[in-house]
Amino acid sequence: MKNLIGKTAIVTGASRGIGVHIVDYLTKNSINVIGIARSIEGLRATANIVKNNNGEFSYLEFDLSNTSKISNLVDQIKNVDYLINNAGIEIYREFQNYQFDELEKIIKVNLIGPMELTRQLITQIKQKKGHIINIASLAGKKGVIYNGVYSATKSGLILWSDALDQELKKSGVGVTAICPGYIAETGMFNDGGYPPPPFLGESDPRKVGKAVIDAIKTKKKEIIVNSGPIRPLLAIAQIFPSLSDTIINWFGVPELCRKRAFESKGGNRI
Repeated sequence: MKNLIGKTAIVTGASRGIGVHIVDYLTKNSINVIGIARSIEGLRATANIVKNNNGEFSYLEFDLSNTSKISNLVDQIKNVDYLINNAGIEIYREFQNYQFDELEKIIKVNLIGPMELTRQLITQIKQKKGHIINIASLAGKKGVIYNGVYSATKSGLILWSDALDQELKKSGVGVTAICPGYIAETGMFNDGGYPPPPFLGESDPRKVGKAVIDAIKTKKKEIIVNSGPIRPLLAIAQIFPSLSDTIINWFGVPELCRKRAFESKGGNRI
């Protein structure tokens, strides 16, 4: 079994949601974590939650949408074993009503930021034969109505993870895409105030934290974290796309998304 004691991990989006659970599981497994987020108050709250764990937690305030300044962030980071690209934002809205700056920010935080941070840290990770974990989403497997920009970025994250894993295999570095569904209890979906469609289930944020440890130990290419029967639906979507639309309608996904787009301010996290 891989020895994790004293390893160093970077976790973006460490100030709230599943980022807190990821930090918790890493530090409980004696991994030292550097948390990155734009909310210094949230980072301090995470530090308080994990203060009694085995691994140390330090943090850096940074907004990943400032992609041209990522080099300034990387200058403060040394000896990285694991990179967990977790930060993400979404806006539920009719596509024609997005503003350009909203499109740009979602794409920067969810896709360009992880790519650029990885590019600048990859030499360190190769030296340690470490691991890169991208927190994607089941929204990257099937387009989500009124949230298509988010879906596009998460789909890009999944395919980039696959390509990068192939590229880095000989170096000893693994790459994993973790795909949760609707996150329970915390985070962006929970902020919207609507329960997930009952047949699709939800994702326990603690299981996402466990999946990160599993990815590091096993170097799996992809891990799906969801309580519902999602794999058959994903298979149907690949073979019969129109049928999958019909099934999604039966499950009530479009109605949920409509409520988040037109009724819930909590659905718009930016």
